[in-house]
Amino acid sequence: MNIRMYVTASALTLAVLSVSGQAWTLDQCVDYAIEHNITLKQRAADYESSKISVASAKAGYLPNVSAGISQSWSLGRGLTSENTYANRNTSSTSWNASINVPLFDGLSTPRQVSYAKANLAATLEQFEAAKENVTLNVITSYLQVLYNKELHEVALNQVELSKYELSRQEALLEAGKIPEVDMLEAKSQLAQDELSVATSANDTRLSLLDLAQLLELDDIEGFDVAPLEEESGLLASPDDVYAQALNINHGLRAARSNIFAAERSITLAKSGYMPRLSFNAGIGSSYFTMSGMDSDSFGRQMKNNYSTNFGLSLSIPIFDGLSTHNSVRRAKVQRITAQLQYDEAEQNLYKTIQQAYYQADGAQKKLKASETASETADKAFEAMREKYNIGRATPTEYEQTKTRALRAKAECIQARYEMIMRARILDFYARGF
Repeated sequence: MNIRMYVTASALTLAVLSVSGQAWTLDQCVDYAIEHNITLKQRAADYESSKISVASAKAGYLPNVSAGISQSWSLGRGLTSENTYANRNTSSTSWNASINVPLFDGLSTPRQVSYAKANLAATLEQFEAAKENVTLNVITSYLQVLYNKELHEVALNQVELSKYELSRQEALLEAGKIPEVDMLEAKSQLAQDELSVATSANDTRLSLLDLAQLLELDDIEGFDVAPLEEESGLLASPDDVYAQALNINHGLRAARSNIFAAERSITLAKSGYMPRLSFNAGIGSSYFTMSGMDSDSFGRQMKNNYSTNFGLSLSIPIFDGLSTHNSVRRAKVQRITAQLQYDEAEQNLYKTIQQAYYQADGAQKKLKASETASETADKAFEAMREKYNIGRATPTEYEQTKTRALRAKAECIQARYEMIMRARILDFYARGF
């Protein structure tokens, strides 16, 4: 898998959406967030680093080849072969090349490769798990925007009702049919409703900002979201969702990969108990001159002093200060830790799915009840408005009935989006995005 190709949506299409101000769909928001999220870019860099670690581990199979050349001078008094001191200037030139081929390294290299590959698999799963977290965050923020937008629409409708009522009260006041206090109450109610509109508009803007920040957008000018399609009312059981999530949830798969990597780490640490055998060979030559003495030419000395060497080297570990022993113990502790982290991730996943299911089920039941309550409250408000228009109800009764209808509608909207969000989460864990 090439990490650089993980984006499914075209960046050009998303740029056109941003410029034209067209509403973004949930899929487009998720794709854009995955492409631009900084945390995901860091995980992608971690994956590339793990690939380099695998290549480095495989390089352990290759021989080590080195070459060198040196030049030295000695000036001043020195001891001669006659055991006297004299002023002698010497010059020495030498070169060498060597090769070391590991024949058996205690299985360290193949085990290091296996460990690096296990870490690579874990890093990839961690990257995919980070994508899942980003997706869930985008879904939650996206639905919050839609929820606030609907509450804003409700608030706008209330303002229209209050404006109509104020104009009617002003006309009745001019005709002398009502006291001025009734008109002032209508004006006060309009001001309160307009405040609700401003509050809901600000809530909508802030939720859009939250979503834009998840998408790493510079600003929210012209940014908007499209409504979702109608959701089905069927909910899969938490056990069914959990059974499917066990196989596809990347957080769990990453935890399982960490266990496998920890097991490879134990095997790698045990390589310290094994002997090591290597083949080495080398060639070299030198040239030497001393003032006051005749010496062969550079070429002749290089030819005459040319030498080769080769041999085998065997290293048998006897006692290393318990270094290998402690490394094995440390790796076993890491294996236990990895297993505990997996168990915790498994439990947390089941709890999350179970909570999402019961929250969705509760929201579904609440939605049915709130729809009935909202419908009843709307009818009660219509009846009260007719009574109020003919002077058979007080302004207080009218406003109380309108407030109950507004509250019932808001609760209905809240229950609907709660159900949609939890159902989406369940579907995400069951099938992925």
